[in-house]
Amino acid sequence: MKRRTFIKSTAFLAAAAGSGTLLDAAERTAAPMKPKAGQKVRMAAVGIANRGAQIIDDFQKTGLCEFVALCDVDPESEGARETIARFPKARLFKDFRKLFDEYGSHFDAVCIAIPDFAHFAVAMLALHCGKHVYVEKPMARTFYECELLMDAARRHPELATQVGNQGHSEENYTQFKAWQEAGIIKDVYAITAHFNGWRRWHPYDPRIHRFPEAQPVPPGMDWDTWLGTAQWHDYNEKYHNGNWRGWFDFGMGAIGDWPAHIIDTCHQFLDLGLPYEVEPLKLTAANDFFFPMETTLRFQFPARPGMPPVELTWYDGQKNFPPLPAGYGPTTGNAADVPTTNVDGMAVPTALDPGKIIYSKDLIFRGGSHGSPMRIIPEEKARELEPMLPKTEDCPSNHFANFLLACQGLEKTRSPFEVFGPMCQCFALGVVAIRTGRKLTFDRSTKTIVGDPFANSLLVGIPPRRGWEEFYTL
Repeated sequence: MKRRTFIKSTAFLAAAAGSGTLLDAAERTAAPMKPKAGQKVRMAAVGIANRGAQIIDDFQKTGLCEFVALCDVDPESEGARETIARFPKARLFKDFRKLFDEYGSHFDAVCIAIPDFAHFAVAMLALHCGKHVYVEKPMARTFYECELLMDAARRHPELATQVGNQGHSEENYTQFKAWQEAGIIKDVYAITAHFNGWRRWHPYDPRIHRFPEAQPVPPGMDWDTWLGTAQWHDYNEKYHNGNWRGWFDFGMGAIGDWPAHIIDTCHQFLDLGLPYEVEPLKLTAANDFFFPMETTLRFQFPARPGMPPVELTWYDGQKNFPPLPAGYGPTTGNAADVPTTNVDGMAVPTALDPGKIIYSKDLIFRGGSHGSPMRIIPEEKARELEPMLPKTEDCPSNHFANFLLACQGLEKTRSPFEVFGPMCQCFALGVVAIRTGRKLTFDRSTKTIVGDPFANSLLVGIPPRRGWEEFYTL
């Protein structure tokens, strides 16, 4: 089954296509603006507190853009008020749909920093409206949503897309590329990746049998729009301000959060694509509502031209450490490589810094997270090979400037949907393995799980709420 057949065969999509849409697509669609070199990119921000405020600041530091519109479902929150005060001339919206309907002609690009499950609708609408898109990782929550976003980006090659794994524009990116081109990294057959920090859901009781009780919605917050495509849940603080990440209905857990900063270069430059098998090796305190306290997943990737098969194993959980090879060296001390903007829970010391171990036929490499560089282990081998290692050049721009320069047609983004999407689909397959608790056999050609209809249905997930179907038909 080809990709388009896969998309068209989805049952709920066919049903949604027959329903009316709430919004007038003809009014929204417009030819994209391409700011000229030296002309600032007009930006709209969806999500302006917490991480949203941080990426707004990072964009501002480039000097290449101006924020003309702000959108947040909770504009009365402390973080949102601080951002609003910084941009008194920017138009303010609560509902992103009104942002595009009423103000779409006033901005060229949008940055999105909202919960995982809400990324899809905003990014899809932005592409439909001819806007360049920067979205925090993961780009979407389900395998199917990633498929639709990649398809939309292919249909709009004039638009720049970028996913927010910022290390993909830093030293780890240029180093991996240079070492592979020089033949230092070759014949990789196994990768171990891990994050062993505290997670927001670790205090929750895994004996849970229902969702949290309703609490009053914070004054001024648009909870209905926050829920977006998700089925109705009564407001509870365990969903809001980052707590959403631990719930299957809203987030992707640790597997959707940290591997994007750890295995991104491995996935791209080793051309891993999609796995043919995903197996949960350890699921501690698994339940039907939120992610396990500890997870070990094994992904099997087939051989590619000139490269052997790869086994990638992911570990998360505070005490769920991977085996370390001889000569690994100190297990802590590289935490400075992890930007404080993304250190959710890292204030609690861990016995092992987040990172990866890459096993090849001749060498073993140790790497950290985000943009931190790799090194050959053991140390004696690194010293021996040091004269042979190629010089690593700096990226010409950081991740945020790279996106804005791409909007101007001066660069290509380093983490566009076409690059990040298949890796995000690997994460989504990992979530399906966690939820079902069993090994999955995946057909890479049909993009379906073999012999397991229940697991296969999770590639799409629960249909969107009534009134939110249109984003899956754009």
